[in-house]
Amino acid sequence: MTLKTLWLNSYKMNKSLTREEMRKLDRKAIEEYEIPGIILMENAGRNVAEEILQMTDNPQKTKVAILCGKGNNGGDGFVIARHLHNHSISVGVFLVARIIDILRDGDAGTNLRILLNMKIPVKEILDIPGVNNILKELVGYNILVDALFGTGLSGDVREPFKTLIDGVNNLNKPIVSVDIPSGIDCNSGKILGAAIKATKTVTFAAAKKGFYLGDGPSYTGDVIVTDISIPRELLL
Repeated sequence: MTLKTLWLNSYKMNKSLTREEMRKLDRKAIEEYEIPGIILMENAGRNVAEEILQMTDNPQKTKVAILCGKGNNGGDGFVIARHLHNHSISVGVFLVARIIDILRDGDAGTNLRILLNMKIPVKEILDIPGVNNILKELVGYNILVDALFGTGLSGDVREPFKTLIDGVNNLNKPIVSVDIPSGIDCNSGKILGAAIKATKTVTFAAAKKGFYLGDGPSYTGDVIVTDISIPRELLL
């Protein structure tokens, strides 16, 4: 790494946030400014979808697989699926959880219910045999979207996520990570057992500290910081 690269990474890190700082921003936007969380989720998912649309010249011949976890990161993935579908892209949603459990879960549940009403296919992945079957199916997709874990992850990735992440990396497909590559620690850049190696990371409101520390720079790919309507004064 050159001195210029070290300086640039240091500058970017000073402009970036920890998970605790990002959580505080979200809380203030929702509680003090009364911006519903579902609006932030909608903006996040729509912006990622727009970045994906820029990666294809022929939407009608493009297939995008969206890998979703059970939290708000997965909820962003459901929004992405809806917007890509509305732009004539064939989407497949693969959920590492039970559909019935997510439908009980606030904003993510609302967006999953919309997908089901739109007849967009959502497949559950519940164990390692399920992961292995899905990995074979993913070979037929052009772009993969990582919406498994967000910035809140701090413990090691467990199964079946670990096998899924390792398998996805081995497919050598373009991967777009939502907010942060799943498995990278937001604060330190450490790999938490396994991590998605993204082609592009579309992150929200500000970059994250871990993008420029530890293994972060090797896993984020191109970093795109996008506005999700968090009030500007909160970011100053």
